[in-house]
Amino acid sequence: MKAWQHFCTINHHKMLVMKQCFKVGLYKQGLLHDMSKYTPSEFLVGCKYYQGTRSPNNAEREATGYSSAWLHHKGRNRHHYEYWIDYSADPKEGIVGQKMPTRYVVEMFMDRIAASKTYMKEAYTDAHPLEYYEKGAAKLGRMIHKDTAALLHHLLKMLAEEGEEKTFAYIRKEILKKKRKGKQR
Repeated sequence: MKAWQHFCTINHHKMLVMKQCFKVGLYKQGLLHDMSKYTPSEFLVGCKYYQGTRSPNNAEREATGYSSAWLHHKGRNRHHYEYWIDYSADPKEGIVGQKMPTRYVVEMFMDRIAASKTYMKEAYTDAHPLEYYEKGAAKLGRMIHKDTAALLHHLLKMLAEEGEEKTFAYIRKEILKKKRKGKQR
């Protein structure tokens, strides 16, 4: 087991997300991000499957056919689109992704950047989170709500093309400001 390495990796990731969330005004989410990773059902599995170059959930999934840590994690963290999968109000649609609140889409965006920085290390570029998204989650169809997918893709594309500073300023001034104004009405 690689408990210390795993602990350092999740702390590093959590600190990155926290700093990024603070830059856009999501203080509570920055502080509380991924707290479930410290619970035994996630932490011990992470130690067992730790590799340092990718999520231990992928290694657990390859070894057992599923990831118990991921199932626990996604059910407790609203910044994952998988948390928002439910039966549609229309029985003909079956199980579909529900629209995520904007603040959680932004946290998901920050999570993707931090994960890329954590595992890519010095090879990280602002294009990596978009590339990773387009290889996987972008192909999910009904599992991620179209509005959630559109906002996430827009932010990832902006990050790749215009960089972190401009994208974070846009989130703070345009995306989250509009949301705050909407709550005041």
